[in-house]
Amino acid sequence: MLPEPISFVDYARPVELPILSVTDLSLGLKQLVEGHFKRVRVRGEISGFKRHTSGHSYFTLKDQDSVIDAVCWRGTSLKTQLEDGLEVIASGRLTTYPGRSKYQIVVDGAEAAGEGALLKVLLERKARLQAEGLFDNKRPLPAFPKTIGVVTSATGAVIQDILHRLSDRYPCHVLVWPVLVQGPGAAEQITVAIQGFNNLDQKPDLLIVARGGGSLEDLWCFNEENVVRAAAASHIPLISAVGHETDTTLIDWASDLRAPTPTAAAELATPVLSQVRYAVQQHSQRIYNLIHRQLQADGLHVANLGRALPSPQQVLEQTMLRVDDWGDRLSQAYGVFLTYKNQTLAFQRTRLRPPLPLLESSNQKVGQLFDRLTYGHQQFFNQLIDRLAWQSACLEQNSYQRILKRGFCLVTANDHVVSSVDYFQNASQASLDLRFADGTVRIEAKKLSA
Repeated sequence: MLPEPISFVDYARPVELPILSVTDLSLGLKQLVEGHFKRVRVRGEISGFKRHTSGHSYFTLKDQDSVIDAVCWRGTSLKTQLEDGLEVIASGRLTTYPGRSKYQIVVDGAEAAGEGALLKVLLERKARLQAEGLFDNKRPLPAFPKTIGVVTSATGAVIQDILHRLSDRYPCHVLVWPVLVQGPGAAEQITVAIQGFNNLDQKPDLLIVARGGGSLEDLWCFNEENVVRAAAASHIPLISAVGHETDTTLIDWASDLRAPTPTAAAELATPVLSQVRYAVQQHSQRIYNLIHRQLQADGLHVANLGRALPSPQQVLEQTMLRVDDWGDRLSQAYGVFLTYKNQTLAFQRTRLRPPLPLLESSNQKVGQLFDRLTYGHQQFFNQLIDRLAWQSACLEQNSYQRILKRGFCLVTANDHVVSSVDYFQNASQASLDLRFADGTVRIEAKKLSA
């Protein structure tokens, strides 16, 4: 039981103040604050927002003159996603934290303070996601989708408009994933629906995310970052049909195509089946006419070629006459050919010489060539030996070691020759190696002023 408060009316009369523990004083302040401020609504700007690993969120609410700490426990459903710089109207209960001698508001509800704040958050989020390249990749839509997945409310008029429009234009299989399209939890359900369609074994050919018109607050779930990222990461082409023609959300930028209305999304997603059938019939008739005309032209060409061909009997008779003529010429040419070959053989026999004199003459030539080769080989090596001796003498005369023996030395630094005082341009002192004729020493050299 806490002591009764003491009134300090008579300052001259000494008063015996009760002695309180720190815990008693802290609990008294806690009961006083929570008893007087049972539930409050505070308008301020979020600052220092931090989401702990436990799922709780810690931040401060501030205006021009004051700051109050705030906490939002894990699992609390809010209309607006909290982030730095957002001006909100937060509702909750005021409490104290005796462990750190501070007071704070436990937030269990928050909404953006006016459309201007939402537009500011929307523009900043759009610029950030656009800088990441999230709005750049656009995939083509399938021309004739067999299955269309629709993410929308199952009870609204939107799904009925889409189904009615599809049945009129291009009846196909439709998969509906019912979700909330407004309020707490809507963004999470839409994200799960888009990801769920992408994870199906038999994926639809096209996705439509649809909702009717509404205010900026009503459509805010389609501006949430998780929804936009899910739409951009979808492997299935996606059409966004959120709101009316003048409504624009961030999912419109991340989708592959934006439709002004849900009904327009159904029209953009599918062709008109009757028009497709008519076009197919027209193309089929054109192909049939082209093939028929080509066959007629080919038949006429073949008939003309047939009239120009000679009679097979005539061709056979001409060939038989040609074969007989070749047979007669071949029998005559055979005797003439043998006679010519005999004459050629006799002439070549008269030109032949005995092989022994030819062999002796060839042996003499080979001996002469071998002697010349031996002599030339010896002369070549003698020239090489003389040239080597001359070059060795020149090398000995111009060797730097010969110069070292005359009292000079070779100055090097890090295996590089130092030939000028410019080496000390960057450093006034350096280690140098002096190589003499009989050894090498290392010195520390310092540049002297001119």
